[in-house]
Amino acid sequence: MTFNDRWKDLPDYILSITKEIWEDRGIATLHQYYAPDIVVRSPASVVVGNQNVIGATMATLAEFPDRTLLGEDVIWSGDDPRTGMLSSHRLLSTATHLGDGIYGRATGKTLIYRIMADCHVRGIAIDDEWLIRDQGAIVRQLGWEPSAYAADLIEREGGKDAAIRPLTPDTDRPGPYKGRGNDNLWGARLAETLTRIMSADMRAIPVVYDRAAQLEYPGGVTGHSHGDADRFWMSLRAAFPDAEFIIEHVIGRDDPMMPPRAAVRWSLWGKHSGWGAFGTPTGAQVYVMGITHVEFGPFGPDGWSIRREWTVFDETAVWKQIHLGGTS
Repeated sequence: MTFNDRWKDLPDYILSITKEIWEDRGIATLHQYYAPDIVVRSPASVVVGNQNVIGATMATLAEFPDRTLLGEDVIWSGDDPRTGMLSSHRLLSTATHLGDGIYGRATGKTLIYRIMADCHVRGIAIDDEWLIRDQGAIVRQLGWEPSAYAADLIEREGGKDAAIRPLTPDTDRPGPYKGRGNDNLWGARLAETLTRIMSADMRAIPVVYDRAAQLEYPGGVTGHSHGDADRFWMSLRAAFPDAEFIIEHVIGRDDPMMPPRAAVRWSLWGKHSGWGAFGTPTGAQVYVMGITHVEFGPFGPDGWSIRREWTVFDETAVWKQIHLGGTS
């Protein structure tokens, strides 16, 4: 079977196999759809190898047997499955906590949260992945604060010396994908906006964001307009004022029946040295992997603006690094 025998394009492939694996219980199809030596990076850890991915998938379904994954969008680059394509897809997940697992004893609580992932596809298999679940939203709906959940997880994993290390440049593993996305105008505009904000030019927000912008942020938080965007990005940067900000991957798209849109994967790497979203500065070395999707509209000083934004990173992985590495 070749890619074009079954799927019309990359979004069709991503959305179809996601449903097939999770909701249709086609877990064994991971032998086809994931390369044997795939590298899957999530903020919590780095998993290498298809067999480990299958085990993690079954553990998640044992804890959340009715989990759904509703595909909101796929923003992609590349057009030839033989040489490789990169998808950045956004999912809205619903699930009921019906089994014991990594989130503790079953609570019966119903959850809704977002997931964003960048996947490199070659042939009909994914061989490189960057995956972020909104863990802050998950644990809050289960009755935890992210800091307390991270501290409890460290203890359940055997304490500071034995706990699984989150993703950092030191724990990362190289994969086959070396691309940086595409050179579309809309991706460049989002990358420039994030770079300005992370360089403390907060004036970019009222210039670039629509006054009626809808904003979806970690923790399942929905915001609107310039003030909410300013508070989110300011509090994140304030916590890591000296951290290196890197634009890792940029995609822009302008597709029929869709607004112009962009996907950027970015990172922060540095000390928790400031007062911001993560409380008292601890001096811990922290890595934040984030993905931002936006849709553009026509209103703004230059004839365009950000109308909708979705940004996700894993608050619990940040807190875990703070607990593991803090000096105060």
